[in-house]
Amino acid sequence: MTIPLPSFTLEDRLIVVTGASQGIGAIFAQAFAVAGARVLLAARNTEKLTAVAAAITDEGGTAHTATVDVTNPADLAALAAEAERLARPEDRLVLVNNAGFGFTRPALDVEEDDWDALFGTSARATFFASQKMAPLMLERGYGKIINMSSTWAQSTEAGKVAYSAAKAAVSQVTAGLSTEWAPLGIRVNALAPTATMTEFTSGVMAANPERAKKMVGRIKLGRFAEPRDLVGAALFLASEASDFMTGQTLFVDGGWNAAGC
Repeated sequence: MTIPLPSFTLEDRLIVVTGASQGIGAIFAQAFAVAGARVLLAARNTEKLTAVAAAITDEGGTAHTATVDVTNPADLAALAAEAERLARPEDRLVLVNNAGFGFTRPALDVEEDDWDALFGTSARATFFASQKMAPLMLERGYGKIINMSSTWAQSTEAGKVAYSAAKAAVSQVTAGLSTEWAPLGIRVNALAPTATMTEFTSGVMAANPERAKKMVGRIKLGRFAEPRDLVGAALFLASEASDFMTGQTLFVDGGWNAAGC
């Protein structure tokens, strides 16, 4: 019996990645390009975006950039318009809502502006970027949206109430959009990593070694994630290999969540 294997190639994809100027977003964009996708990189920092795009093109990939603040509705509309301009008739569109930030802060010290900024770049931006990009996917009867949740969406600790709430909201946006859009051909899933050693996170952990030691103790594989650890799951969700999967939050966390933390 011959079992057809799903394809992990991304050669028929135009993939839009927000927060693509550094960290996880930059690594994802580079990996998608290696797998054959044409990528549209979006972030606020034009200089860093240009550097990531140059690294992709130097390796033979195709990358475009758009300077975007995901909290600005006009910027999101412009990003969707740029994706429409770049999309070929045969392209299948993928949106990766990666932009975001986090903080650890006691609840009594969280200001309203802090809360609004956190939700603005996570759940709010995830929803409205998806809303702006969905019509392009609907025209093709196919699309994929990958959101960035977190292990903190299902667990929390002192100082993490705001971040946990924001990432739980991302998971719920994922589930809700998947329910509405599955009949229309749009799959919506999320990735939920544990602490991942980007330049920002590495600095945070270096400044608080006791906290870092405690967190590593909760990760059953015994280390923090590196951005490359998330690439396989991202390629899976962006490719046709995951076409029968929607509404899921996929944990890539070294065993954090399974341990009931």
